[in-house]
Amino acid sequence: MKYALSIDQGTSGSKAIIFSNTGKIIAKHTTPYKCNFFNEGFVEQKPEDIISSVLEAVKETVKDFIANGNDITDIICAGIDNQRESFLLWDEKGSPLSQVVVWQCKRSISICEQMKKEGYEDFIRDRSGLMLDPYFSGTKVKWIMDNIPDIYEQSKKGSVYFGTIDTWLLFNLTQKKVYKTDRTNASRTLFFNLDKLDWDKDLQKLFKAEYLNLPEICASSDYYGNSDFGGIFPKPIPINSMIGDSHSASFGEGCISTGTVKATMGTGSSVLMNTGSKRIRSKSGMVSSICWSTKDRTDYGLEGVIVSCGSTITWFQNQLGLVKDGKDFDRLATSVLSSEGVFLVPAFSGLGAPFWQMSRKAEIHGITFGTTAAHIVRAALESYPFQLKEVISSMEKDIDQKIKWLKADGGLTNSKLTMQYITQLLDTEVIVDEQKEASAYGAALLAFMESGILSLEEIENQIKNSNHETHKTQDYEHAEYIKSVHKKWVDFLHSN
Repeated sequence: MKYALSIDQGTSGSKAIIFSNTGKIIAKHTTPYKCNFFNEGFVEQKPEDIISSVLEAVKETVKDFIANGNDITDIICAGIDNQRESFLLWDEKGSPLSQVVVWQCKRSISICEQMKKEGYEDFIRDRSGLMLDPYFSGTKVKWIMDNIPDIYEQSKKGSVYFGTIDTWLLFNLTQKKVYKTDRTNASRTLFFNLDKLDWDKDLQKLFKAEYLNLPEICASSDYYGNSDFGGIFPKPIPINSMIGDSHSASFGEGCISTGTVKATMGTGSSVLMNTGSKRIRSKSGMVSSICWSTKDRTDYGLEGVIVSCGSTITWFQNQLGLVKDGKDFDRLATSVLSSEGVFLVPAFSGLGAPFWQMSRKAEIHGITFGTTAAHIVRAALESYPFQLKEVISSMEKDIDQKIKWLKADGGLTNSKLTMQYITQLLDTEVIVDEQKEASAYGAALLAFMESGILSLEEIENQIKNSNHETHKTQDYEHAEYIKSVHKKWVDFLHSN
């Protein structure tokens, strides 16, 4: 039996998981850390916190692995998946010049609006596959260059380095020797040419990033150097995969062939469809990026980004105190038969695909004296399936066919009401794998593949034969009612 260490570096914490080559979780640990929210939509994290949280998570996971009678030398490789679009800048000594600018940060709204007025939107989308939106790294890099001129002047001297979180982690885990990223992370920056699979100098110049050092781009399953993870391992092990978390979850759930699609329901939600070797230019508000890659194969993807998913529940829990946890949320929502005309638009950080209304604010509509907390909570739970339906419908238009099934992962899959809404709105099978750590699992599988332990065929069979729960339309009632409420929600969205 061989094992892979998988690092799942997320927005709210860093998770380390050790998988066997048969897909079993042997040990895991999560280390949370702080995300700082400021006025005007600024969202940042400390670069040092990310490094220390990863090392703490790895340390505790390896400790448990050994305590259970396992041999640390049987951990033969590591893989990294990470929160995408978040980035930072550092100098030639490896010292941060900025905080980590998180994907949720909205500081560049005015930059996007100005660039749209100047007519750059179509050009940017054609080259990068992405929308001109604050969600992606490039617009916030431009904000830094416009507002902190010292950094821009320093970049002209060739001494400023750009990196998404995978690159920052790798750089530090290899004692500042390796400066690389993978195609999935590169494809989320607005600097990447999706057709040429390389950095695009014209795009870099548009975002005042023409003087930045950018990392070498590699495949998702590739050799990235060795690390002993701060002395945790007696000798360094190879890091054999790096990939964005949503793309990693897609791979881990078996969306390996053309037309397969998954929805990750985390803080936000990424709905990703594999389109194979062909890039699809969406006409329905989706973005194009890389789905996953090896040294000799690159699969493209269509993606719909839903900005607020689990964060909606977190807001009700932390800010309003209406619920204690996810189970309590579901229990309260199902205590009433309907939301009684109450709608929630979860635009806490704007609305993503297919609406792309990033300056919109969250709102609750339709409250009367008869409205209770249960009605509002149910409306909140309904808001994600309604958004997901719009994304899937847009994808189906782009590929001109209906999806056969949807793979789902994340905390909201534990909500029976959510799964009912999704299944009936999409009118298809919704499959939830028993493997709950899809992102970490995908990174581990890609690392095993680079190590020669598993072939792609063996990986597909392992995923196919794993235990899963299938939700079918006939399992639930009230489909027509759910569809009617969804239509009213969409009509409200477009009319306000």
